[in-house]
Amino acid sequence: MAQRERIGLVGVGNMGGPMARCLAKAEFPVMLFDTKKEATDPFRSETNLFTVAPDLPTLGAECRTVITMLPDSKIVRAATFGMDGKGGGFGSRLAKGSVVIDMSSSYPIDTQKLGAELEAKGIALVDAPVSGGVPKAITGQLAIMAGGKASDIDRVEGTLKAMGTVHRTGPLGSGHAMKALNNYVSAAGLVATAEALVVGQRFGLDGHVMTKVLNASTGKNNSTENKVERYMLNHAFNSGFALALMDKDVGMASRLAKELGIDAAELGFVSQLLGRILADLGPAADHTAVYGYAEKKAQPKV
Repeated sequence: MAQRERIGLVGVGNMGGPMARCLAKAEFPVMLFDTKKEATDPFRSETNLFTVAPDLPTLGAECRTVITMLPDSKIVRAATFGMDGKGGGFGSRLAKGSVVIDMSSSYPIDTQKLGAELEAKGIALVDAPVSGGVPKAITGQLAIMAGGKASDIDRVEGTLKAMGTVHRTGPLGSGHAMKALNNYVSAAGLVATAEALVVGQRFGLDGHVMTKVLNASTGKNNSTENKVERYMLNHAFNSGFALALMDKDVGMASRLAKELGIDAAELGFVSQLLGRILADLGPAADHTAVYGYAEKKAQPKV
């Protein structure tokens, strides 16, 4: 089999690391970059399919396809064009005809703006955020929401399939819009589940029995199926997805609704509530710690 094209991957965190390993498993050579050296160090000795770029311009010069897996739109832009557009990003060395795949949770309108700037340089952009968290990143079973020109998605679909199942969502930015809205629906289910558990247990119901009944009833959702027993009732709160990231994603969904002139009342409420919980629990909190917050708020005032 002919050697596959080298893929650049910027951002080797909780999600980016497993995704890189899925690419290597599919025989893609991967050039990695992360601002934290310790994030890339373990990959140096895993397989000769991994190389570590000394800087972003080098990665841009060596790869025709670059994946970004970063916290937000501003950091994606900085990685692409450098701080304040002053150079130093991988985009300064990307050849015409290259493609950037932003798999971060970015703001959809920022994605459209970045796409227009890259297109002017002869470079395509596909937004392809993911859902499934660290467990699905490890197994290569992520749900990938791909937005962009059909021809551009065609070019990168084989790469994306190494990491999960591709769902084409429409034009550029639609993947990021879908991701933000998905995380809003997920967050609403999480908050409702946490509060229902606290109320039920105060009344005398067993949390494990509640979970079993919910999963056999209309209240079933992602949290009842995958989070309550594994991360919440046992107070492990270690799913690997930060509350700060959920808060950011739901905030983007709320911002998008406002920019579109839509009064999405529950969306605004959940966004505000997550902000209050994050302020109480701190930036290191796992999103499943929403249950612990609900328990704390239910304690009698002394």
